[in-house]
Amino acid sequence: MADIVRATAGSFFEKHRSWLNGLHRKVLSAIVRCRTAALGGHRDRCSRCGHQAISYNSCRNRHCPKCQSNARDKWLVARQEELLNVPYVHVVFTLPHQLAPLVFHNKKLLYSLLFRASTATLLEVAADPEHLGAEIGGLTVLHTWGQNLLHHPHVHCVIPAGGLSADRQRWVHLRYRFFLPVEILSRVFRGKFLDGVKYLYRTGRLCLAGPLEPLKEEKTFQQFLRTLHRQDWVVYAKAPFGGPQHVLHYLARYTHRVAISNHRLLAFDGERVTFRWKDYAHGDKQCTMTPLATEFLRRFFLHVLPKGFVRIRYFGFLANRFRARCLSLCQQLLANDRPPPSTSSDTTSYWHCPSCGAAMPVIHRLTAVELLRCAYFDTS
Repeated sequence: MADIVRATAGSFFEKHRSWLNGLHRKVLSAIVRCRTAALGGHRDRCSRCGHQAISYNSCRNRHCPKCQSNARDKWLVARQEELLNVPYVHVVFTLPHQLAPLVFHNKKLLYSLLFRASTATLLEVAADPEHLGAEIGGLTVLHTWGQNLLHHPHVHCVIPAGGLSADRQRWVHLRYRFFLPVEILSRVFRGKFLDGVKYLYRTGRLCLAGPLEPLKEEKTFQQFLRTLHRQDWVVYAKAPFGGPQHVLHYLARYTHRVAISNHRLLAFDGERVTFRWKDYAHGDKQCTMTPLATEFLRRFFLHVLPKGFVRIRYFGFLANRFRARCLSLCQQLLANDRPPPSTSSDTTSYWHCPSCGAAMPVIHRLTAVELLRCAYFDTS
């Protein structure tokens, strides 16, 4: 990714300057400088044989393909003791493609609405005695891309299969093989999201510029909403996939992903980028795509989140202000000890010695100037 950005950043910004802002430039700069001397580095020494090497620092930007594995591993360690000894379910709420332009021009408002509408839908349907009759809790993760990198906003929800009874005196297990009926989830989600869009429109908070200009006319806007009301919205729910021994590995697939990772990039010839993608509409067929590098970067930068926007959120009894108290209650009701803690409380990531395989901890931090001086003496 850094090679593509270095080669085509100038032409990319020239072509798309109308919608790129300082946040996009910051992400671009971070990707280019990540794990280079520009960010400084550190000297590592093998704890066994004494072999030494210099490593460059990461940019730690959440949109950088290189920087997510360490953040993900630390997050998973922190979540380990929050797991319940029950199966978990995975539910995905997807917005219709007709909403993508409106969402793109109102990212912060409508991504937040997507979180609220999806979690409120789950809580409401789960509380209905005809379905589960329980208070549930879980986490939701925002993804804004499809495999082809086009704008495709959706949230992944990972939820313990069951919940607390209304009086909080027992754990309510699933009655059926499935979690909640997706047809009902779809209708309730559609209603809640569109009600939220109507409210934002009435209060004048939606940005309706450029191609959205016609929606400023109320009659046109109402017709747009009626079209969305008439179609089925996609909600996908998997059968329960296992207990705590599986859920951490499962979460790793979703929590700290970026629009595309480096392993999906196959080739770059200076003008075009070839990348691998999965066509879910045709039986998960493995395909390749070769757009111009500027088009590839345009698609990638569609998914830069607003500054400070939180993309992993909790709801129900796992919401931040209830989590500690409710988890303890859930563990007690399930008559189960906490899952075993991590084998090590040290979440520092060491790389391994190329000579003997032992860990190589940091022994000295280096600034960019010091790295340049090291490079000079190494070549002298």
